[in-house]
Amino acid sequence: MQKIAERPLRLPRIFATIGIESFMREHRKKRKRKEALSMNDELTAQDIQKMQAELDDRRLRLMPELIEEVKRTRAFGDLSENYEYKAAKQEQNRNKSRIRYLERMIASARVIEDHSSADEVGLYDRVTVRMVELGKEKVFQIVTTVRCDALKGLVSKESPVGKAILGRKVGDTVTVRVSDTNSYHAEILSIEKQADDGSAPLRSF
Repeated sequence: MQKIAERPLRLPRIFATIGIESFMREHRKKRKRKEALSMNDELTAQDIQKMQAELDDRRLRLMPELIEEVKRTRAFGDLSENYEYKAAKQEQNRNKSRIRYLERMIASARVIEDHSSADEVGLYDRVTVRMVELGKEKVFQIVTTVRCDALKGLVSKESPVGKAILGRKVGDTVTVRVSDTNSYHAEILSIEKQADDGSAPLRSF
């Protein structure tokens, strides 16, 4: 019986360039980004209304203005040194990107409503908590992913603290898991029931 010579396994050229581990890390990142884009965002009717208003303004007012601005600055001459033209094109591209983002968000959104009881943390409620380990108090307002602004105390319901306190009651102590190896405890001191008054703006992206 003729013996078949075994050929050494040859990895794709990309592995030789960046290494298997680097390739797999990048592959996992791309897969997570793809999965994130395919997930429906849970948004309120007010969220969608605000996004639609911005989308209409960008399409009907801003887009024609930017087209004219690009035409105007293009006439200045040498495009390689035409700062005004480059700035106008950048602003036009940013507007197009924002329009695509808003269209995608509106099309894929799943509309939700708050059904929390009077003594539970619900969407848009203002919650005062005590950070157990630090002994400090913080005030959070729970919002959707498109309205969050951590610097203003507006935290997404999908954030670690949002997930931990949503649906809980005064006196509850929750574990906020920031990562697999990092967590802290927060005690709910008070809940101020709120409704979405539209004051929280949409985040940039």
